[in-house]
Amino acid sequence: MRILIDMDDVMADAVERFFDWYERDFGVRYTKADIYGKKLYDIVPDANKPIVKSYAHQPGFFKDLPVIDHAKETIEKLNKLHEIYIVSAAMEFKYSFTDKYEWLDEHFPFIHWKNRIFCGNKHLVKGDVLIDDHDFNLSTFPGRAIVFSSPHNMLLTGYERMNGWQEAKLFFDDLE
Repeated sequence: MRILIDMDDVMADAVERFFDWYERDFGVRYTKADIYGKKLYDIVPDANKPIVKSYAHQPGFFKDLPVIDHAKETIEKLNKLHEIYIVSAAMEFKYSFTDKYEWLDEHFPFIHWKNRIFCGNKHLVKGDVLIDDHDFNLSTFPGRAIVFSSPHNMLLTGYERMNGWQEAKLFFDDLE
């Protein structure tokens, strides 16, 4: 089976980076509970919205992101059983490519460079399963679309939902 896996907020915790940078810039620390069904820029004061929206476009934003709990060991097991491809819309953010590539080298060295797809539009990538946190990627995917829970998508319906990597065995029968 060919399984396509998104990076941000599926493997790498970009939400925490948004919180860190917002606290650095404005002295306020938000939590994931604060943004249930929303993104950080939806809840901050209007004057701060453009700054928050610019974070992912700044050098270093994607560098050293925390690994989502249980992602490494689960994806490593899946990689032994299936064709795993990491698919990231890295072209959306000018400075993200190198950070994401190096992040994968550090945390997921078992994912060969040939199995890393950095693109601008995921609808061109074909597979059997897509695990992603965004409806705009899942809605155009012709295979099995699994939404990976992230604060911003908690109100999204219409997909199978994986609430964390510890639930992967519920979606893949051959996973121990």
